[in-house]
Amino acid sequence: MLISSYNPAELDDTLVVITAPDTDDQETTVKDNIAQITASNDHHLLGYNFLAASKILPELKQENGQVFLTADQVAKLNDALKAAGFDQLLTADESPKFVVGYVEKMTDHPKSDHLKITQTKIGHDQTVQIVCGSPNVKEGIKVVVARPGAMMPDGKIIWPGQLMGVDSDGMLCGFRELHLKNAPDKKGLWIIPDDWQEVGEAVDFAKANTYFPAQN
Repeated sequence: MLISSYNPAELDDTLVVITAPDTDDQETTVKDNIAQITASNDHHLLGYNFLAASKILPELKQENGQVFLTADQVAKLNDALKAAGFDQLLTADESPKFVVGYVEKMTDHPKSDHLKITQTKIGHDQTVQIVCGSPNVKEGIKVVVARPGAMMPDGKIIWPGQLMGVDSDGMLCGFRELHLKNAPDKKGLWIIPDDWQEVGEAVDFAKANTYFPAQN
């Protein structure tokens, strides 16, 4: 998994690359303007901070927020890691993190009176289980699915996990989580019109931001 962000107003010329969820105990090693963060217990890689990132990827100067790195860009970062003496390299991940999903089936959560367990189709032959607490979740709707590795507009990262003991592989997204332009400020999923996009496609946020009328 590879999650990257670049925010020059807050972090100067630093590209933050996250490969695994945070742990309580971490170790940081800095070499040649690259900080490696690993878990203290088993030294598995949590991520890297490239402290002079635009020297490696000059095009980052046009970015602000989450960055979707190409395989070529990841290769350049790996070259910098090897030159600095790091042996834990990055793996490119170009799969879309926000996709159109279709709720095929829904059942009650055994330990909650408001959570639902959905089986949500996110591709031609791929269905995932996602636990959802939205008041308007139901079978037979198209929704925005945030896949593991997605970074929400508020900076929250979606990881595989559990909700009250039930596996959940992503999140069904509502108006508030998506921060869509002019969208209503209320609880609930954005139910995508049937003819908007096909299931499995990457969500077209530029188009989505034109869907809601301006509020007067």
